[in-house]
Amino acid sequence: MLCGPFVGDQPIIAVTLVQRRAQVPGLSRNLTACARMAAHRQVFCLVAVSCLLLAQLHTAAAQRAGEPTKPEPGDQKNTTKGLSGAALAAAIDENSEAQEFKEESLPVTAQVIESEPAAQLAAGTGDVSTTGGCEADIDAFCKDVAPGLGLLATCLTDQLAEEAKPGSTADKKVSEGCKTELSNFKQERSVSINKDVPLAEACTKDVEKLCKGLPAGQSVLSCLREKKDSLSEGCKGEVFERQADAASDWRTDVELHKACKADAETNCVGVGSEGGAMQECLGEHRSLLSWECQEQLFRQEVENAEDLRLSVRLFRACLADKKQFCPDVQPGNARAKECLEDHREDAGFSAGCKAEVEKMMSARAADFRLDPKLRKLCKEDIKMVCGYERESMDTVAGEDAIVIQCLQDYRDEIENPACAARVQKIMEYASSDIRFDVPLADACYEDREAFCDNVSPGSARVIRCLQDRRAELSYECKATLFDQEVRMAESIDFQYPMKKACGTAIAQFCKDVPRGHARIVRCLQDHLEDKAMPAACIAEVSNSTARSAQDYRLNYRLSEACHDTIALKCADSCSSVSIEQPCGGTVLRCLTDKMDEIENDDCKREVFYFVKMEVRDFRNDVILAEACRTDVDTHCAKVNPGEGRVHACLRENRAKLTERCRAEEMKLAMMEAANTELMPSLAKACKAERQAHCKDVRPGKARVFSCLLQNSGQADYTAECNKQMSNQQARRVKDWRLDYDLRNACKQDVTSVCSAATAEDDKENGAVFKCLVAKKDDVSDKCAAEVVRSVRNALQFYTVSMPVTDVCDADVTAKCQYVQASNAGTVRTCLADFIPKASPADEKAQVRRRILQEDTATTAKATPGASTLAPDCEAIVRMAHPQDAFALFDSSWRATGIATQARYLEQKFGLASGTLTPHSPEDGVLTLTGWTAVLGVMAVFVVAVVGGVMGYRRYRGWDQMKGYTMVLKDQPKPRARGAQET
Repeated sequence: MLCGPFVGDQPIIAVTLVQRRAQVPGLSRNLTACARMAAHRQVFCLVAVSCLLLAQLHTAAAQRAGEPTKPEPGDQKNTTKGLSGAALAAAIDENSEAQEFKEESLPVTAQVIESEPAAQLAAGTGDVSTTGGCEADIDAFCKDVAPGLGLLATCLTDQLAEEAKPGSTADKKVSEGCKTELSNFKQERSVSINKDVPLAEACTKDVEKLCKGLPAGQSVLSCLREKKDSLSEGCKGEVFERQADAASDWRTDVELHKACKADAETNCVGVGSEGGAMQECLGEHRSLLSWECQEQLFRQEVENAEDLRLSVRLFRACLADKKQFCPDVQPGNARAKECLEDHREDAGFSAGCKAEVEKMMSARAADFRLDPKLRKLCKEDIKMVCGYERESMDTVAGEDAIVIQCLQDYRDEIENPACAARVQKIMEYASSDIRFDVPLADACYEDREAFCDNVSPGSARVIRCLQDRRAELSYECKATLFDQEVRMAESIDFQYPMKKACGTAIAQFCKDVPRGHARIVRCLQDHLEDKAMPAACIAEVSNSTARSAQDYRLNYRLSEACHDTIALKCADSCSSVSIEQPCGGTVLRCLTDKMDEIENDDCKREVFYFVKMEVRDFRNDVILAEACRTDVDTHCAKVNPGEGRVHACLRENRAKLTERCRAEEMKLAMMEAANTELMPSLAKACKAERQAHCKDVRPGKARVFSCLLQNSGQADYTAECNKQMSNQQARRVKDWRLDYDLRNACKQDVTSVCSAATAEDDKENGAVFKCLVAKKDDVSDKCAAEVVRSVRNALQFYTVSMPVTDVCDADVTAKCQYVQASNAGTVRTCLADFIPKASPADEKAQVRRRILQEDTATTAKATPGASTLAPDCEAIVRMAHPQDAFALFDSSWRATGIATQARYLEQKFGLASGTLTPHSPEDGVLTLTGWTAVLGVMAVFVVAVVGGVMGYRRYRGWDQMKGYTMVLKDQPKPRARGAQET
């Protein structure tokens, strides 16, 4: 019975051998050929004998090589354990060869991962069958691909991906039947890791190390996905391929399919399973899903967030944009996604890709766990700063956007610089689009529909729309918007419109300025007057500055620097939790009113800068702007705000202003009077003069202006500086409150001796100043000294018809007309020369004036004996020119002037800084240390001795005994033109 009977056209023995070829490794091709040859009856016996001999030889060879052979069904050594290693490879190889000839393969059970149950491989090769629904498609698209280990499935998947690309023009496409079979294959393979030989073999060690002893219900693949960062490179690559399959077809994610099958049948009827369509549908109906489905859907979203290729719809929509804008960006770690985010506003970026990118960004803004970079970089800070436990990281019932808000609010406490940088990036996104700021979007949902429904999102357009309609917003929206504005005030990166409008200005003026803490915003404010500033940038910076003046909390630098000061001095000015009724500038007004009381230097500096902004633009003073709204509309409607133009207009129309507006303007004017830096026109015109004569004088308390007054009349004073000084001095004469020194020295005296005159303060007629001059002998010495100084300054910048000096108008016209247009001080010295010199003491004073070079500008001649000036004018001139000019000169040396000279001497003689200078310019006390203190004491002793001697000499009359006679000759009068010499 060697040849045996036939079964059909083939002998039984041949059929049996072919059916059992998988059990004898290496026989597949030979036995298949045997079977085909045996089909011819005339060679049956020869073929059968050859087949048997060949089988025995190969079996013996296999045993010598140590390869296992499959026992017969009835064998006592039979076991349910599957194949692995070389035996599995040989079995798959044999089945693959059969599949190449499109013949049925024998079952193969694999168990590469010993801790997991054995599993039967699809088509005996772990691949799509070549004899099923994909036969024609394999011939068309994968003819050069050998069957086995999922190679055909990969080939068909790649073809489907090509067909899904935008603009694909492929003539042939994978058939629907093959798509179904391919999907079924992947679903079957996903059930057990031992069904997926490439995955199992690549991850054997990883499973042993990371995923051993899993709880019931958790698959090995899900464990590998969770610990992807810890996997070996080979295993990581295979896991990624399975993730890509699951991202496209939800059914290949076993846990997701099991949890959401019923929800999909209820909420997503008719939605396809491929291309991520089902996940998108489930996401849109998230609130209707079962808890288990929500958990699994969220889990897949978190796992897929790291790689662009796992976001199926995003990947397909942005493939061309990725090649154009991010060609060198490697996928993974969300790098490609972030690149697309940064370029989404660029020209040429496709609308479809932009829509998908912004959709992804919106979802990520709702839950930090969908941001893989934030999740990874901020893991410890989230726990330490926000108290968010690690166990909550993987559950759908997390704190969603609250964690992001926490990180933003406490960004300065974040320890990891990389985490802080990522939070900064998220804040930039949130400031540019309301969809990326979930709390604001939720709070203002109805307001947006009511007021900004036609405003397209992006470029902060919706946020700007809400800001413009602030007064009409609901309480919740208004409060949340305010919180966002406070948070975003810290950096220009969070103020999208300004950053966009000022790009060139930042590059030109602020390129070396560090970002953060509103430094670049301050830099732009400093350059507002620069001619190179773009108009759009000026508008944005001005609007931002005006908005920050509405509530101190919107002024980041001031609110940070003055936090403690506000609590100490302005606690009752505004409730810190008031949103419905914001502070409206009340805290800022409190700080400016108490600026001299502020001890913190940083706070005082920021308050002063705020006042500078008020002076520059009336809109930056909220209280004044409100008080003068109708006045501006009536008298200054055509005046462009900025550079103090509106304030100048209001002052020109002062008599026409409403009482409230006039009062606010006066408050600002009094602050300006204390510092030349608050007088933009004067500061600009006298910049060189200040540098030359008052370089070391500290600004504040009118010190710089006083210094400029003392040096006025110098040859290097420009006409424009003299003009601005004259204008400011005229304002001081008309209203005593604008003369800082006079106001502070005479405040009590005005109340006691000139209270009636204060009723005329707002008439600008100099009533109080006139009263103080008239009652100089009745006021305190300190006040009297300032009155004398003020009279002298009024004559120094003499103007016709000004209070006090108007008594000299006739004399000036008659005697000093030729010097009226000259430098400052010429009229004053001209009038002084007409005062009679009644005694040698007077002559001495006159000589001393000439020595001091105070009268070089005048050539007028004083008439000895009787005065030729009107009595009232003479009284004013005598007050401005006491007989002992040295006394006036000496009294003008204030502590600040002494300090300036002392600093000069320190530098001149190489003394240590502080040796001669006061501890503080406000102290008015000169402190000497070391050997300079000894010399000081000696100097005091010498002065005392010399003073005693001089007093004794005067008492005895010795000071009148002179060994010479002083003769003063008048300068010759100019001759009349054409006069003949005699």
